Amino acid sequence: MLIIVGAIVVSVCVFGGFTIHGGNLAVLWQPEEMIIIVGAAIGSLIIQSPMSVIKDIIHQLIGALKGKEVTKAQYTEVLLLMYDIIKTAKGNPLSLESHVEKPEGSDIFKKYPYVLSNHHALGFICDTLKVQISSPVSPYDLEDLMDKDIETVHHIESLAPASLNKVSDAMPGLGIVAAVLGVVITMGKLTAGKEVIGHSVGAALVGTFIGILISYGFMGPLAAKMDSVLADHGQVLTVIKSGLLAFAKDCSPKVCVEFARRTIPPAVRPSFEEVDKATSGAKAAA
Repeated sequence: MLIIVGAIVVSVCVFGGFTIHGGNLAVLWQPEEMIIIVGAAIGSLIIQSPMSVIKDIIHQLIGALKGKEVTKAQYTEVLLLMYDIIKTAKGNPLSLESHVEKPEGSDIFKKYPYVLSNHHALGFICDTLKVQISSPVSPYDLEDLMDKDIETVHHIESLAPASLNKVSDAMPGLGIVAAVLGVVITMGKLTAGKEVIGHSVGAALVGTFIGILISYGFMGPLAAKMDSVLADHGQVLTVIKSGLLAFAKDCSPKVCVEFARRTIPPAVRPSFEEVDKATSGAKAAA
């Protein structure tokens, strides 16, 4: 929602200021310039990016527009899942195997739809616990293993905003390309009179304006927003890592959850009392 508000503010200020200054908005409507600039931008994106990255760009743009930040309730859900699986593992480690092998059919995971729908978080939890069940490793090696996983996921997901940012950086140049082509056309109208030449030069300059506006007013900020959303969702893996690492160090379920809770951003971090009450309720229900 904030993205739409920001886009409206940018548009109103730029075009409103132009109108107040005595400009005619009709002059800025140059579809030929838009075809050149936007078409070249899409083409350059196709050249530089594999199809998987292009799909990620579309998916992440939709997520950014929807404002899919991780909420306090979702973080609480992650903590409660950590409590449940660690408590189960403490009671009987082998009983956890069926849950991590087929989490979609697990009674534990079914209680937490956010984690079950988050394939990165789900795979991260299950793969890490599979290692601990089949061949336990030291906490230091386990931390290194989880860091490598998080680093790989972050690298792959960051390719989409990086590609969009490269196209954003190229937009002013593509605007100049459109302007130069407009000047070339103007050169053929030198005998048509000042009014025709002035209109043609103005239309050519609109290309530069469009390229710069799209780059700095819309596309660049969108790429930055995608990065921000990725970092927000990536923090979920860090929270899970902290809990699983505490489990590998043989901490109690509640202490493991507290390790995980402390890595949640303060703005959406549930309090100790809230988590304690939720875990106590889960224990009573069990």
